Parts: sequence; structure tokens; C-alpha cells
Amino acid sequence: MSFFKEVYHVAWGDLRYMRHTLKNILISSLMTPILYLLAFGYGLKAGAVDVNGVTVPYLDFIIPGIIALSSLSASFSATSTRLNVQRLYYRCFDEMMMCPIGNASMIVGKTVVGVCRGLLSTSLMFIIGYALEPSYLHLTPMFIVSLLLACFTFSLLGVTAALLARSHAAMATFSSLVITPMTFLCGTFFSVGSLPEWAQAALYLLPLTEASVCIRAATLDLYAFPFWALGILALFTVCFFAVDMYLIKNRKI
Repeated sequence: MSFFKEVYHVAWGDLRYMRHTLKNILISSLMTPILYLLAFGYGLKAGAVDVNGVTVPYLDFIIPGIIALSSLSASFSATSTRLNVQRLYYRCFDEMMMCPIGNASMIVGKTVVGVCRGLLSTSLMFIIGYALEPSYLHLTPMFIVSLLLACFTFSLLGVTAALLARSHAAMATFSSLVITPMTFLCGTFFSVGSLPEWAQAALYLLPLTEASVCIRAATLDLYAFPFWALGILALFTVCFFAVDMYLIKNRKI
């Protein structure tokens, strides 16, 4: 119980900040996904995509991909931006580290705002997608599990980026080198299975690929759920958490 109490105290300030900026969060959370949907879903007017031997209309294919992408962008940005400002501008993260709070509680507490922001953004996108294509999108238990795990994974990645960054410019560089390639290459807008094997192997080393595969399989519910992808996504979660623990313990934050 003390662990969850510490997580709550760490997350409390970030959640209060999120509450006061809820209107701006809703607007910003919807703008980019809707633009992607209009540009790729309707603008390209593609026909159908083959996924595991099942032919899926392109609009139905891309909506789960944009949901996965929203979990990345919302969770990562909420955690990394907030923590980066606290470390480099307000210097309040140093004060938190002097409190009698466990490192694990601190890391999980800092991810809470990212998970909440990610769930909010993806829920809005799912509602929009279901209104457009109610016959294909399904709210299944594995969709909820995949979405929660994806938001937690990308929130931990945001903590990693914020702890590694020595300046605001370094954070922008990390986003350009890591987040932007994942946005366009991890099966959001096309099927990874259509690429050569060496390219597939490279893309499966990025967590958004597994998140896209799991969320698409769970929402379309047309073929067997890829538990192997969920396991790899969980492995990414463990790795990011371990890296965050190392950075807090062994680096001068």
C-alpha cells in the first residue's frame, strides 16, 4: 500500500496540472489524429490492405493504426515535456528526489499523467473511428489490455528521454531521431508484412510496431490475436523501466 501511496503523491501535481489544461489537451489530442485520418484515410483513397490473409478496407486498417500512434504521441509528450520542464527549468525534480520516496514509485508516478493523457486521446480517436466504421471496429478486452500497456510503455519512454536530455534542444533531437521515424514507419499507415524481411526485422525493434499490431488485431477482431507482439511490448516496458531505474540511481539528474 505504501508503494501506491507514494505513486499517488508523485502523480498528484501532474494530474492537477492536467485537469487545469484539459480543454487545451482535448483540442491538441484531436487535431493531429484527425489530420492523419483525413490525409491518409480519405485523401489517398486507397482500396484494401491484406493483413494476415484477411482483406481489410484501408480506412478500417488505418484507424487502429492512428489509435496506436495517438498512444505514442500523447503518452510520450505528456511525460517527457512535463518532466523535462521540472528538471531543467523549475528544478523541482531535484527536490522530489530528496524526499523519502522509492525510485520505482517516482518513475511509475511520473508515468501516470502520460497514461491518462494517452487513454484520453485514444478514447476520443476510437469514438471517432467507431462513428465512421461501426461494422469493423470492436471494443474487446484485448484492445483495453493492449492500449493500457502501450500507453504505459510510451510514458516510460518519455521518462527515459527526459532523464537523458541535458537541454530542451536535446529533447527535440530525441523526438526527431526516435519518435518521428516511429510515427511513419511502424505499421501505422501500411502493413509491415508487405515489406522485405530485413525491413520487418528492423521495424519490430521499435515498440510502436508491436502496439500497432496488437491494437489493430484487437479492434478489427478478424484474425487471431498476436500474443507474441503483446509479449514483446511488455518486454519493452520492462527494459524502459530498468533504464529509468538505472538513470535515477547512477546518473546525476
